[in-house]
Amino acid sequence: MATKSAPRSAHGIADRATDSSAFENTARVGFAASGVLHLLLAYIVLRIALGGGGNADQSGALATLAGQTGGKIMLWVVAIGLAALGLWRVAEAVMGSRPGEQGGSGDDSGWWKRGKAAGLAIVSFALAFSAARFAMGSGQSDSRQNSGMSAQLMQSGWGKALLIAVGIGVLAIGGYHVYKGVSQKFLDELRVSGGSAIVATGVAGYTAKGLVLGGAGILVIVATLQADPAKASGIDAAVKTLGQAPFGKFLLILAALGLAAYGAYSFVRSRYNRM
Repeated sequence: MATKSAPRSAHGIADRATDSSAFENTARVGFAASGVLHLLLAYIVLRIALGGGGNADQSGALATLAGQTGGKIMLWVVAIGLAALGLWRVAEAVMGSRPGEQGGSGDDSGWWKRGKAAGLAIVSFALAFSAARFAMGSGQSDSRQNSGMSAQLMQSGWGKALLIAVGIGVLAIGGYHVYKGVSQKFLDELRVSGGSAIVATGVAGYTAKGLVLGGAGILVIVATLQADPAKASGIDAAVKTLGQAPFGKFLLILAALGLAAYGAYSFVRSRYNRM
C-alpha cells in the first residue's frame, strides 16, 4: 500500500502546487531570467567577435550581471525564478506536460516528455544554484571547472567513454534545438498563434543555440580523442574555436544575434508559454 500511495501522493502535491497562480507566475519569471542570461551571453560573444574577452557561457553571463549596479538583487531574482521553473518542470515530470491547464490535470505525456521535463528541471536548478553562488560572491567559471573535470576523466578509459557519451548527448540536444527552430515546433509551447516577430525570433534563437550546443558537443568528442581538456570546456570553448575559423568574426556576430533572438523569445515564453 505504501509503495502505491507514494506516486499518488507526489501527484497530489504537484497538482496542488501547480494550481497556485503565484507559483505559476514565479515560474514564468524563470523564462525571463533565462532571457536576461542569453542576452548577456550574446553581448559577451559579440564582444569576443570585436576583439574583447570574457567567458562565453552562463557563468560569464552571471558574472557580467553581478558587476552591474544592483547586480546581487538581480541575481537573487534570477535564482528564485529559475528554481521555481525547475520545480514546475518537476511537476511536469510527475503529472505530464502543462499541469496548469485543464484544471491542473496535466497532459498524459509519454516517458520521453516526462524525461525531458526532468532534464530541464536539473538544468534550471543548476543555473539557479550558480546564480545564488554569484549573488553570494562565490561564483566560479564554468569553463575552468569543466576543463579541470575533463582532464581528470581523460586519465581513464571509462572517463573518456563518459566524456564521449556527454559530447554525443550535447550534440543531440543541439540537433533537437535546430530541428525545433527550423520546423517551428516551438509554437506549440505558446498560448498565442504566433506572428512574424515571434516566429522570426524563435527560428533564429533555437537554430543559433542548437548550432552552438552542437559545436560544443563535437568539441568535447574531438578533445577527448586528442586528450586536450582545454577544448572540452563547453560553450566557451566552442565560441572561441568558432572565432578562429575562416570568417570567424562574422560567424561570431551571427551567433551573437541568434543568441540574442533566443533571449528575446524567452521573454515571449515568460508571457505566453503554456503552463
